[in-house]
Amino acid sequence: MVQGAIAGLAAGGLYAVLAVCLTLMSRLVRVVNFSQAAVGMMGGFIAVWFVSRLGWDIWTASIVGIIIGGVLSAIIGWIVAQWLSEADTSTRSAVTVGPLLLLISLSFILFGNKPQPFKPIIAGRAFVIGNASVSWLTVTTVTLAIVVALVAKLVLSKTSIGTKLRALSERPTTAELIGIPSKPLSISVWFITGILSSLVIIIVAPSQANDATSLSMLIVPAAAAALLGAFRRLDMAVVGGLLLGVLQGIAAQIDQIAVVRNFLPFIFIVGFLLWMQRKEVWDAAR
Repeated sequence: MVQGAIAGLAAGGLYAVLAVCLTLMSRLVRVVNFSQAAVGMMGGFIAVWFVSRLGWDIWTASIVGIIIGGVLSAIIGWIVAQWLSEADTSTRSAVTVGPLLLLISLSFILFGNKPQPFKPIIAGRAFVIGNASVSWLTVTTVTLAIVVALVAKLVLSKTSIGTKLRALSERPTTAELIGIPSKPLSISVWFITGILSSLVIIIVAPSQANDATSLSMLIVPAAAAALLGAFRRLDMAVVGGLLLGVLQGIAAQIDQIAVVRNFLPFIFIVGFLLWMQRKEVWDAAR
């Protein structure tokens, strides 16, 4: 069971990074980006194509794929900033379902509907705890999630760009009136989160179900993790992602409930929403 929990941390780190991206998008550009994982999937598939068809080395292909993922995300962000700047969060978020479906369909057209031959860029055992082995993949994803959350927090609280981003998210009209460049900053957030999504998916995809739909649907556990922090707290997004990964890893080791592990994100979301509404329900019951 301990080995299962540790193995689950690799996926948990992936969920945590995507959850941090979702939290940043929600806080800074008022969007819950449902295409977040799909952008990373497309960047990863392009990297695989460069390796398998053009013979590029894995590192060069991965870097180019990560950049392309960032550009794709920035294009979606430009469209949202250009035509939906005055829309509310719900509308802006709903629009991202379109790119999610478009990217999945485009991947089927370009690469087929079968899993792609991702080559691991990080592999091997890092160290041993008791009888449980900890892989470099687990160390990398967990560290990446923590570092991304810490860097984002420092940038938002300690830099002038962070101050502008917070002003843009909290008082967008006022921010524009005092000269803060809203569109370039918003598109930059989309670009950076697209790069992060592509990076973490390229790292983890060799150990996951790596077809287009499965990778794109990683948005579900990521959203469940981000929900733990109400799409506002970066630290809780990391905790939620790691916790969800550990629970899935443990569930996979228990035959009686192994089939339930794929439903854990949905159970997590429903349970959390019910818990958030407990006060209203209890008040009504009185």
